[in-house]
Amino acid sequence: MSNLVRVTDHAVLRYLERAHGLDVDAVRRHIACRCATGVDLGAISVTIEGVKFVLVETAVVTTVKAKWPVTIKGHQPS
Repeated sequence: MSNLVRVTDHAVLRYLERAHGLDVDAVRRHIACRCATGVDLGAISVTIEGVKFVLVETAVVTTVKAKWPVTIKGHQPS
């Protein structure tokens, strides 16, 4: 195997979806449902199922380890 081959996140996601039957839309709906209250309350993150979902306005933008701090560019905590 060549160390020069870079595999993108998009390729990994599509592989899981098409070769292993991962239902990406079901996962997306699950995450959206679990984060809805946080979005409604204007939270910058929601910790669920051992991970932290980072929120920007009405979007879930990434997932990090639960204990990692979240900082949003331009956002000053009160």
